[in-house]
Amino acid sequence: MPHPDRPAPAPDAGRGLARAAEGPDLSVSLGRLRLPNPILVASGTFGYGREMAGLVDLRRLGGVIPKTITPHPRRGNAPWRTVETAAGLLNSIGLDNDGVEAFVAHQLPWLVDCGAPVVVSLAGATAAEFVTLAARLDGLAGIAALELNISCPNVSHGVDLGTDPEACRVVVAGVRAATRLPVLAKLTPNVTDIVAIARAARDGGADGVSLINTLQGMAIDWRRRRPLLGNVVGGLSGPAIKPVALRCVHQVRRAVGLPIVGVGGIMTIDDVMEFLVAGASAVQVGTASFADPTASVRLLDALPAAVAELGAGSVADVVGTLALPAAASGCPAPVAAAPSPVSEAPPHAR
Repeated sequence: MPHPDRPAPAPDAGRGLARAAEGPDLSVSLGRLRLPNPILVASGTFGYGREMAGLVDLRRLGGVIPKTITPHPRRGNAPWRTVETAAGLLNSIGLDNDGVEAFVAHQLPWLVDCGAPVVVSLAGATAAEFVTLAARLDGLAGIAALELNISCPNVSHGVDLGTDPEACRVVVAGVRAATRLPVLAKLTPNVTDIVAIARAARDGGADGVSLINTLQGMAIDWRRRRPLLGNVVGGLSGPAIKPVALRCVHQVRRAVGLPIVGVGGIMTIDDVMEFLVAGASAVQVGTASFADPTASVRLLDALPAAVAELGAGSVADVVGTLALPAAASGCPAPVAAAPSPVSEAPPHAR
């Protein structure tokens, strides 16, 4: 019975107290894509998921993004394919994969059963190949979204579609017309103006963007006077690129208003929170998984306390809350998020 001197609790007070007892709400939305939490594992760093199943409870993750698939099998680049750097990793794998048909037959059924949302990463040499892949996967059960890898620096023409705004728009628009699934465009930082590329992805109908893919780099054996990577150049990932990734997230958040998945150098819970505050609604853990295969769940375990430390009731309350100095310049003003290009999401995307 309520105390006579105290007002009766509001109808929703019980639910509010229950939420406080449970901890912050970790669920996030990127347009039509709904995820149980913001911690995903990045394509190319987690295999097809099977490789990590003995170390990580995949059901806990916000999403799994397996190795990028292409229309046909690819052997990838000649060795060396990876070189460790002072603050990261250079890789030049070359999109080694078994092709879309093998993925659909052998990998996708297992991934669907793993219990985490599955975001399939696609790559093609042309816009038409991206469209063909998207059409092939449309309607298959268990796929939560598609991520368009238009920014791989390790294959011929791998970044071409992601460095020209119109080419980016054409790819995204073609995929958008071929599928009902939410579409994320993974963009390269190897451009002069990433905001222009993100606007093009939005105009093409992307539900969100993943920022960023790797930075181009190389390593040299000066004694032998030869490059260390078989492909000469590769993609730099890890802590070294985090400041660049944060800058890109911040700029796109303020200028484009499109949902963002932050990628690049995420190793600690501080890194996760920095990306959220900068404007990312979710993050992908990549290179960290090589050093610590359990990094993703370790960060997920630390997330509720970090969100609560800010006095926030949910991850969504933290996203894009960066407070800029009054005298800050050089950053465009924020705009409202663009409406979803598809009014009704398919059941698996709701």
